[in-house]
Parts: sequence; structure tokens; C-alpha cells
Amino acid sequence: MLAQALDDKRHCVGIYHDGKLIYDCKEFDFDSVSATWNYSPIFAHNNALIASLFVGGKSLNEVCPDFLRHRWEAINARLRAFYKSFSTAKVSLDRHCFYDLVPQRFLLEYCEVKNKITEHVIKEYKMPENYKFMRNLAEFTYNIRQQKLTIDYTEIVRESHHLKTRNFLKKSKYIKPYISYNIHGTKTGRMTTYKGGFPILTLDADYRSILKPTNDYFVELDYNAAELRVLLGLSGEEQPQGDIHQWNIDNIYRGIGTREEAKKRIFAWLYNPKSKDYLSSRYYNREEVVKKYFNGQQVKTFFDRQIEADKHHALNYLIQSTTSDLVLSRAFKIADTLKEKKSFISFTLHDSIVIDCNDSERAIIEELINIFSTTPFGIFKVNVSAGKSYGTMRGIEWTP
Repeated sequence: MLAQALDDKRHCVGIYHDGKLIYDCKEFDFDSVSATWNYSPIFAHNNALIASLFVGGKSLNEVCPDFLRHRWEAINARLRAFYKSFSTAKVSLDRHCFYDLVPQRFLLEYCEVKNKITEHVIKEYKMPENYKFMRNLAEFTYNIRQQKLTIDYTEIVRESHHLKTRNFLKKSKYIKPYISYNIHGTKTGRMTTYKGGFPILTLDADYRSILKPTNDYFVELDYNAAELRVLLGLSGEEQPQGDIHQWNIDNIYRGIGTREEAKKRIFAWLYNPKSKDYLSSRYYNREEVVKKYFNGQQVKTFFDRQIEADKHHALNYLIQSTTSDLVLSRAFKIADTLKEKKSFISFTLHDSIVIDCNDSERAIIEELINIFSTTPFGIFKVNVSAGKSYGTMRGIEWTP
């Protein structure tokens, strides 16, 4: 049996099931639900399949079968009209539940067609090999989307005599203080953010200080030379314990050059298949890695993503995707560890996570660092930064 959540906000509890709208779910048998369209915490503890993950994030409109097309387009037109009226009347959907704002008759029809499209997708599309990972990611990003950010514009208002700052402040009026990730935003799996939400992935460095912790301070965890370490992991090589660029100087480049020069050298070689560097290729075997994970048309990553690629881009896609999914897989475990805590993951970037820490739980940070450093490819060196705002974070040697 299929069911749909009536709203995607945690405080708006209601489902459509078997032709009925149900608001008191205490007696509802959630185990009877076989599938739904999008992730909802209502179905978090059962095995209901999430149909949107079968189609790589395509919309209901994109996957609607022909026999439902006319009916769906009529309902969708009414849905858009409702949203337009909410906007005109300045009704906030962040504060109000969707099902309280539309007629029940419309809601019944909308959810029934949504059920039918969901059923079509489950029958006609193949479950992706990384479905479990994507379901975890849907839950993880949902929880982040429910967390209101603490944003303070006071400091940059003082700089509003600059045109750049004035333009930023003007745009900020239309930005919601919530991070809404698009988990299907790129072909490699690196996430993007939806328009209208807080642009954490593209926020100008000059304005990062507006983002404050809800608790006492931010702690950021990221890997030392994550992409190089992933390449070593995919090659089956051991991980250097210290800074990998200094290790390259001492062990590969015969003690020649500065750290910055070594960093530029290795990356200039790594992502250019035509580049020849005898010393780099002695230890970093990119050709064997490509052969293992690329079949000539697709890259299949360690985390079971399948990415269309040509040979020129294969290694780039493989490493970029694997690194991103590695960070997210660690973030899932850290989020589980923090479930009953005041501290929480505030957001994640492409290769790091930022934790909103309560100082009373300072002792747990050491455990979180250990979780982050322990990967399927060995122990990665972790860089730790902390600060009273996102813009003032500085690297530290963490002591519990």
C-alpha cells in the first residue's frame, strides 16, 4: 500500500493513505506502507521505498506516465495557482502547514495521483545500486533543512557603503535562513543548494561571519589532501600519517621544492591524462585505478554511483564523487552519534562538515574526529578548525 506525507515540515504531521487524509497517526500501521514519493520522517522507521530516488531526483512532472498526463497537468496547474496566491498574500509556508491552506478535495485528488505516479516509478524503474546510501542522504539533508540558521548581519551592515555589500544585503532579504540541499545537483553526486535557501556552498568568504552557531562555536572537520588520499585508497596503498604534500616531497620528489610547489605539481599531473610525471606516477597509479572503475562508458564508484564519462574525465569524476560520498558517509555516522546531544551538524561542504558545538559536550569532539578519520581507505589525517562564526574559524590542534 502506498502513502504520501501531506507536508515536508517536521511539525506538520499528516498522511494520505487508502483514499483518506489521516492527521492522528498514533494507531496507523506504518509497516503497511510499501512506498512513498519523497523522504519524510513519518516513514523513517519503516522500509517504505522512496520513489524519487529511483529516478535520480526527476520531478513528478518528468516521470508522469502518459495515461496520467492530462489529469496530472490539471492538478499541477491548480497547485501552482495555490502557491502563487500564498505568495501574493504573503503567507509563509515555513510557518503554516500546506494541508491547512488548501481544500481537502484538492488534497485528496493531488495525493491520489501522486500515489499513482509513485506506483508507476516503483514498477518501471530499477532501484539504484546506491539506494541505501541515497536514502541515508535524503534523511540527513532533510534534518539539516529543518534547522534554522543563526544569521547576524550587524557586522557587514557597517560596510554597506560598499556597493558589493549593499548588493549582498539586498539579495539577503529573499534568502531563507535554512539550507536546502539538492542531492541530485551534479552527476558526480556533489550536492548543490536550491534557489531561495541559504547559499552555504557559494557564500562569499567576505560574508561568512554572518553565520553564527546556535550553541557556543563551530568546529569544522576536513581531510588533509582528501582527493590524493582517496586515490591512494582506491589503489590499495597505505595512507601517509602526516601532511601528504610534505610526504610527497620527502618520499617522491627527492626533497626538492616547497610544499606549495609539491601541491601544484601533483594536482597538475593528477587531472591531466596527457601529463607525464615519472616521479608522481611511481606511487600514484592513476591508470590502474581508471582501469578498475571505468568500463569505457561509465565510472562505477566505490560507493556504487554510476556516472556517464569519457576517458578524459573518468578519473576526475571518480575521485570527486568518491571523496564527496566518503565525507557524507562519515557525516551520517557523526549525525547518529549526536542524535541525543545538543551539538549537531550544521552543514556540510564538499569535503568537510561543520558541527554546531555546545561547550558542555566538548569531550565528544575527540570521538567525532576519530569517526571522521576512520575510512574504508584507512586512517585519514583530519584538519580541525573552530570559531565563533563561520568566517572566523581557524585551524587548531584539538585537545579534549
